[in-house]
Amino acid sequence: MIDLSNVSLQFNGKYLFDNVSFKIHPQDRISLVGANGSGKSSLLKIIAGIISPESGVVNKSKNISIGYLPQEIINHSANTLIDEAKSALSDIILLQNKETEISDLLLNDNLSDEQRDDLISQLGNVHQRLQDLDSYTAESKVEKILIGLGFEEDDFLRQTTEFSGGWQMRIELAKILISQPDILLLDEPTNHLDIESLNWLIDFLNSYPGALLIVSHDKHFINSVTNRTFELYLNKFYRYSGNYDDYIKYKEERDKQAESVHLQQIQKIKETQKFIERFRYKASKAKQVQSRIKQLEKIELVDLPESTDNIEIYFPEPPRSGKTNLVLKNLSKSYGTKKIFDNLNFQIDRGDKIAFLGPNGAGKTTLAKIIAGVINFEIGERIIGYNTIVSYYAQDVADALDAEADILETVLPFAGDKSIGQVRSILGSFLFSGDDVFKKVSVLSGGEKSRVALAKILLTKANLIVLDEPTNHLDFSSKAVLQKALCQFSGSLVLVSHDIDFLRPIVNKVLYIKPGFIKEYLGGVDYFLDKKTEPVIQNKPDSASLSTGLSNKKQQKKLEAEKRQKKYLASKDLINELSEIENLISEKELREKEIERFLSEPQNYDDSNNILSKSKELQDLKSEIEKLLERWESISEKLEEIEKMFK
Repeated sequence: MIDLSNVSLQFNGKYLFDNVSFKIHPQDRISLVGANGSGKSSLLKIIAGIISPESGVVNKSKNISIGYLPQEIINHSANTLIDEAKSALSDIILLQNKETEISDLLLNDNLSDEQRDDLISQLGNVHQRLQDLDSYTAESKVEKILIGLGFEEDDFLRQTTEFSGGWQMRIELAKILISQPDILLLDEPTNHLDIESLNWLIDFLNSYPGALLIVSHDKHFINSVTNRTFELYLNKFYRYSGNYDDYIKYKEERDKQAESVHLQQIQKIKETQKFIERFRYKASKAKQVQSRIKQLEKIELVDLPESTDNIEIYFPEPPRSGKTNLVLKNLSKSYGTKKIFDNLNFQIDRGDKIAFLGPNGAGKTTLAKIIAGVINFEIGERIIGYNTIVSYYAQDVADALDAEADILETVLPFAGDKSIGQVRSILGSFLFSGDDVFKKVSVLSGGEKSRVALAKILLTKANLIVLDEPTNHLDFSSKAVLQKALCQFSGSLVLVSHDIDFLRPIVNKVLYIKPGFIKEYLGGVDYFLDKKTEPVIQNKPDSASLSTGLSNKKQQKKLEAEKRQKKYLASKDLINELSEIENLISEKELREKEIERFLSEPQNYDDSNNILSKSKELQDLKSEIEKLLERWESISEKLEEIEKMFK
């Protein structure tokens, strides 16, 4: 269907890729992988005909249809969702108009037999083509695809301009799937999908009759839908038979072999150079020396694989917080007439690493923003725990960066007392080294912008980090580095993400959110996937659920009340003491700062007795605070044991 021959492309004088050649056949299932900035999106645009290669040829079969989904947000013109989706049925619409036109012409009584026969023949061809396109069920397929991608029937008559950027991308994806092109070129199609929509898309693509070429950093997704892997690597192109997991195994073997050959070449070069130096001035060896010099000139060192083994991101050790980071009590939140949460109660304890999962539109991002203090709510309380510092990464934060600022300018305002050298060291851990830190944000890829935004989070030294879709646009290597850093982070995390493989080693709790329902799973992602059933905890119980099993519920409530009472009696004195200690610590730390300010002012040093007195008081305060912190730690541990006992 499509044949690329020796295709090359440069950017800023450097080759993104050179002499790329491959063919795409009907029903191929291909994933295109490579580091951020390696040219994957550009290669898709070349195939789609959006940009031209610097050299090489792209040959396409006659009348081939291509559906292309870009990474960039698409804004649709004012139209209802259902009409915008149906506009993708362009072939069917043209044929239906042709059918009406021919039928009207056949009503003319003045037609000759020859003209009538010709029109009937044309009409037969139109009917056959409509049948081939399955036009009679097309409209129902439109609705099924929209619902599969997470839209509700109530959305069908909404204007497309009412939908956010992520939903705009879903509209475009729906239109491409509805049009049923011969080949689908999908650039990060899962970035704005929730788990339900993702699973639906996997099923849809596995039964899709056309060919697929997909760029995605969602390992679970591409393992599920592809069986061939193309790689852009160090400006070159490689092909593998198998999905991403198969490619990784092959790549590891290739990298080992490349390292072995590279070492052999280095050894050969050293031996040759040694021979040349030894016999350079011996006439009897002149011929051999010249031969060795020519051998040396012909050696082309094998490129070593880019390794992320030595790349480390370490979140700074966060300040010690209280046992409870944050509590939401009886919280209600609405957007206009749409109620998102009603009487919600939720708690984050120190060390919790919680994934928010569920369909888009259910409130995952809204809840993350409430926790981060970014948006308000109508009813309820948001209680921040002792010494809790919250940092928030929004899913659109990369797009909100100042395009005209460079990377260093972007992160310096968040650096606090860190030197420029320390900041550059942190940027280096995010793969921005040397002069890279002076690149303008406007020239960065989506993945590079995401890494800049994550570097800002790293500089805040928070002990409760809220991350909304942090892996969007990150390549596999960057995701692996971030994943390792979050696993090692000793503070608390809230992660809104649909990337199962990314979440798996990090989280110890899952909050499953659907419209009107919330259920907490006290285990990791695999536990959630194994145990997930229709949630039974409603934000607002309905009368039907209350009318069934009333006696059992009364008994259950009685047992829970007794349990709460025992827990209260066991912990109330400790909680009171903990509160008193926290107040004392706050008072003494305030006094400590006052004395430090006094001692830092030179004019106060005229009164030596006062200086000595203040210095002694400062030392005593530090000692008292240290003892209080030890007592606070001991009580906190006892409360944790009580909490475990009553879980």
